[in-house]
Amino acid sequence: MNRLTTSWGEFGLTRFPDQPRETLRAWDSADEYLLEHLAGEGDTDTVPTDLSGTVVVVGDRWGALTTALAAHRLDQLSAGPLVQITDSYLTQQSTRANLRRSGAAADAVRLLSARDTPPERIDVLLIRVPKSLAFLEDQLHRLAPAVHQDTVVVATGRVTEIHTSTLKLFEQILGPTRTSLAVRKARLVFCSPAADRPRTASPWPHRYALPEGLGAVSGRTVVNHAGIFCAERLDIGTRFFLRNLPRRTGPEHVVDLGCGNGVVGTAVALANPEARVTFIDESFSAVASAEATFRENTRTDAAGTPAAPAAFVLGDGMAGVPAGTVDLVLNNPPFHSHQATTDAAAWRMFTGAKAALRPGGELWVVGNRHLGYHAKLRRLFGNCEVVTSDPKFVVLRTVKN
Repeated sequence: MNRLTTSWGEFGLTRFPDQPRETLRAWDSADEYLLEHLAGEGDTDTVPTDLSGTVVVVGDRWGALTTALAAHRLDQLSAGPLVQITDSYLTQQSTRANLRRSGAAADAVRLLSARDTPPERIDVLLIRVPKSLAFLEDQLHRLAPAVHQDTVVVATGRVTEIHTSTLKLFEQILGPTRTSLAVRKARLVFCSPAADRPRTASPWPHRYALPEGLGAVSGRTVVNHAGIFCAERLDIGTRFFLRNLPRRTGPEHVVDLGCGNGVVGTAVALANPEARVTFIDESFSAVASAEATFRENTRTDAAGTPAAPAAFVLGDGMAGVPAGTVDLVLNNPPFHSHQATTDAAAWRMFTGAKAALRPGGELWVVGNRHLGYHAKLRRLFGNCEVVTSDPKFVVLRTVKN
């Protein structure tokens, strides 16, 4: 566990799930820079920010900002609500754990997902700039009606995360925007809400038709909420996977693990109507996208019930799936955790898949060739074969003995 030191106290913070050998911190210099600014420290400002109204924190990575703010507001009995908005199940779990560790009351923070309705009024809006410009666009549109001319809007991010396009979004949707100097490779964005900015609805979700040559989903419609991986087009890894999915028939339980927009699981359901498909992701928007994609492309009866059975699960990998109940797991694991490159998520997915598979069940994985997943799978399962590959990607198959 690492400790974050602020003028409001010192906090022991971890990511979720808490791994004994985890070396990645639950905050970075961008979080520190924002907290210093709010406290009136450093060169950014000499006056602490009034945090007594409704404070909304968007995109907090692991709950560091929320935990520090909750501690600061403990003595402010008349303080308005403190709200965290995130698209990540892991962030919510991490925030809960870090709040408990800090001694915060159970109701100190209202935790909302990116799909929930934001508060009606926001007095201080704090944003951790996301990697996805589309997600920022969607969130600003959803938050804009609650922002008034006196709302304090401050965003933070690493210098590599804040671009001209980032500032233009704030300008177009909320009002005049400027940036701070860079400090420890982090920067702040200050936005002054303007009454003349039109309040328009978010353009998300997007829909597009898939190209031919992708098996059962060729020509089908994909629904993408903002923030999911490659929300505006089908990524080349998934395209390669769709062309090489196993061809199976008969009743079976299939899991689309890390489902994203759900196109892989939907392809299975269309090719094998007897399959029961479970879509799992830690992103609220991904699960919503997967359900929308599935419903859009599967036949329904008169009552509107899809012909193919399916479940949509928000969670950390296979943690909620009973052991020995799955016949096939299909997985395109992430290898980034925000700005960090790590195989921690992939390893949890692989170990979870092994526990959930019945004897003889299979895990199929697509990934970049250079990631070396075959070695991890062989070590975990005792076997791994290359189904197919191209210069960039490889599809691997492993069987639970």
